[in-house]
Amino acid sequence: MKKIEEMKIISHKQIAENIFQLILQGKLVSEIERPGQFVHMKVRDGIEPLLPRPISICEIDSENQRMTCIYRTEGKGTKWLSKKQQGEYIHVLGPLGNGFPVQMESGKVALLIGGGIGVPPLYELSKQLCKRGVQVIQIFGFQTKSTVFLAEEFQRFGDTYIVTDDGSYGGKGFVTDVLKKQNFDFDRLYACGPTPMLKALEQKFPDKEVYLSLEERMSCGIGACFACVRPTKDREDKKGYRKICSDGPVFPAGEVIL
Repeated sequence: MKKIEEMKIISHKQIAENIFQLILQGKLVSEIERPGQFVHMKVRDGIEPLLPRPISICEIDSENQRMTCIYRTEGKGTKWLSKKQQGEYIHVLGPLGNGFPVQMESGKVALLIGGGIGVPPLYELSKQLCKRGVQVIQIFGFQTKSTVFLAEEFQRFGDTYIVTDDGSYGGKGFVTDVLKKQNFDFDRLYACGPTPMLKALEQKFPDKEVYLSLEERMSCGIGACFACVRPTKDREDKKGYRKICSDGPVFPAGEVIL
């Protein structure tokens, strides 16, 4: 169930170039059902910016009613958000969207692939899969060394491969280059990141069980404004489209046109 709450900032710090980690506390955390869901944050009082910012949930601490969010500063809104201090409060709506399915048998293998700011939602997913006895393999792509984050934290869950565009950290290239070099045997693929990356993965594994989390600009976040619509591939689908914010952001591969 969605809640609106003034959540308290427990910690807020920069962890990489233009990347910030924000830990919030509030009752809203108890409503989060799946990794991959997100929240809307009103970053400033007044009418500018008019719309809240969608921020993905990186980690859930239900016992202490805390959640960790990691975001990138790009425009005015997220830059204002980055100025918020420990002890202040943020107006939050959530949890929003549908996340990743985590039901897998113990002993199965999950391949997690993330690109850039698409990496954070995979952290809670990896943690929950490991608790179920699932073997996790992780591949992450970043632009350069200064933008890499959570590398050591992910390594606690399973084998982790990191590539950068310029080769300044890990291997050089893209996540798809790792797949060319390594012959991974896995039962399910989860991915979150830029659309070209998701499209490449969808095409590479047409016969695998694949779940993709789409990155999209949003307005309302609750499916009312139709600002984040994607057409479906099924021509017989009477609806003909899916809303990224409410039907997604996670979809089985092949459901929407990338």
